[in-house]
Amino acid sequence: MKVVPGGGTAMSGPVLRKLQGFGRLDDADAAALAMLEAGTRPVPAGADLICEGDRPEGMIAVIEGFACRYRLRENGARQIMAYLVPGDICDFDSSVLNRIDHAVGTLSNCRVARVAPEAGRDLRSRPALARSLRTAALVDEAILREWIMNLGRRSAVERLAHLFCELLVRLRAVGLTFGNSYDLPITQLDLADTTGMTSVHVNRSLGELKRAGLIERTGRRLTLCDLPRLMDMAEFRPNYLHRERPEAA
Repeated sequence: MKVVPGGGTAMSGPVLRKLQGFGRLDDADAAALAMLEAGTRPVPAGADLICEGDRPEGMIAVIEGFACRYRLRENGARQIMAYLVPGDICDFDSSVLNRIDHAVGTLSNCRVARVAPEAGRDLRSRPALARSLRTAALVDEAILREWIMNLGRRSAVERLAHLFCELLVRLRAVGLTFGNSYDLPITQLDLADTTGMTSVHVNRSLGELKRAGLIERTGRRLTLCDLPRLMDMAEFRPNYLHRERPEAA
């Protein structure tokens, strides 16, 4: 199912909080961002926001929930290549492409907004907004490089540990953490498709992290119980996110 967001509700805080973290935005920039919002709409888990092969139709902002970039093999096997969390805007530069070469889908129930192409052009006329969006896009590229390192050179438990540390930094930047805890509304299958493991291997690795006293998961809430040890295990260095180092709460 392909969903084109619409409606009349303005975007809420995460997008502005994220962009302000990359550079100063004045009141006019914030007002311009609000005017550019095409509205938000709830989207159920498992929906495609963008299908591979689509023509670019502007940018999509995630306001609530988790989405992802992914590709499918002919046998249906999925590789998740990026998480889109609240505050993330995808496809800032997609207007230069004829077709989109991957899909974007929801991993949980989400609320999303679409920024129309003409609104995107107005963004580029505002230096501070354009600079923050460009920085966000460069960070997305840095995250992809780190994920490649994860898949190629880290062990199973190290892959999960690194991912959990990264999400703490990203969600903390938009005010969605509770100490060293946050909501992780995704399944073990999603984690498997992210880390290149089977669901059984993910379950075994999560158990190893729990037994070591490093994490605890209750329902959707994930707690990083010993953040310094978890970061050391994963060799997590958050410089690629251009955010402050997460200290233990």
